[in-house]
Amino acid sequence: MTNDDVPIGRRVARWRVRRSMTQQMLADRLRRSKSWVDKVERGVRALDRYSVIQELAHVLRVDPEVLLGQQPSTRAGTPDGVDDIRAALARYDTPQAQEQTKAEVRRQVGYAWLSYQHAHYGQLVRILPGLLDAVQGVQTPELLMQAYWITSSLLVKLGEADLGWLAADRAMSAAGDDPILAATAAISVGQALRAQNRNHLALAALLPAANRILPAPSHLADHGFGGVRGDQSARQPHDQRSEGEPARQRSAGEWAVGGALLLQAALAAAGCGDTRRADELIDRAAGVAAGLRGYDDVHRTSFGLIAVELARVLVAAQRAQAVEALQRHSTVVRREAWRRLSAECRGAYLVDVARAYLQVGDLRGAARALVDADSVAPAEVRCRPLARTVIADVARAQPAPAGVVRLATLVGLTR
Repeated sequence: MTNDDVPIGRRVARWRVRRSMTQQMLADRLRRSKSWVDKVERGVRALDRYSVIQELAHVLRVDPEVLLGQQPSTRAGTPDGVDDIRAALARYDTPQAQEQTKAEVRRQVGYAWLSYQHAHYGQLVRILPGLLDAVQGVQTPELLMQAYWITSSLLVKLGEADLGWLAADRAMSAAGDDPILAATAAISVGQALRAQNRNHLALAALLPAANRILPAPSHLADHGFGGVRGDQSARQPHDQRSEGEPARQRSAGEWAVGGALLLQAALAAAGCGDTRRADELIDRAAGVAAGLRGYDDVHRTSFGLIAVELARVLVAAQRAQAVEALQRHSTVVRREAWRRLSAECRGAYLVDVARAYLQVGDLRGAARALVDADSVAPAEVRCRPLARTVIADVARAQPAPAGVVRLATLVGLTR
């Protein structure tokens, strides 16, 4: 049996034994019950959330990829198979594929998310065409939206922003009349538009979507925002509805969607040169994040206080305040929350930080950020056209930092 054939629960059990831990010891460190650990190891309870797998890996002192039985892709260049994704997006008829249950397709979507969060882009390119066919077969709005969102995010990474926008638009269509699905899909629309430098359009899409599910900024200040723990709900202050219509409670996950939209809108505003609005939007997002405590990221937004701080770094860099950006950066990466972010998130952020170092002429800092990004998420550096551009800029220095010379060779930039 190959390592990839071993169930993840069995890998957890093996590493627990190697670390000389009982089930109770592991449960205590995870702040969970012994029964939960036992069910995970026996495969009775599925591990389909990145945050939980990362938490387990942290306690067991292994890389999350080890628990998943995966090896990071080290191949340089855009992965083959984008044309297959394009062909899948071009199909409007429901494919006559093997019938699958919603539970089976949901597991496939969860696996695709894990592949994306681990920056296994080559693997994701291979599985997305089949996944797009599978979600068309079950016609579940949530699964359709998520599959198109993953597709859009990957295509944007690989420099296919126009095709990424098409997938994001499909995600929005799949959301239908569901306000939370539509708001979540708007995140992918904003990301795709920003990747095309259409920041005004991105802001026009993101800000109304955020305002539809969040209270007005003044209400946040007037009424405060209570902490949300676990899957509890928070009542939206002064929910603006028709007279006589009861205000409904919003889950922590919904607040997180709104916060993620605000951060994307802030980045779009910065791209438009409207730094004042960008700061206001980040401050508003910070107010939302401060109220979230241990929430379950059911909508896969990765939103939280650490995401707010990363956005502050990126906005400062966009307005050419690189010194401030790098000062904030040095503080952010020392936090425990930084290490809990997905490999994709950390790798992408580090590539952006490398560009900030270039702004102040710190080639060694830029090289260090690129090398760190490559160690965290190799595909972020080796598969993305944007990263190749940054590597080329650093490699032109004489003498070029050794780490970047190696990366330049890997991505084919040296003769």
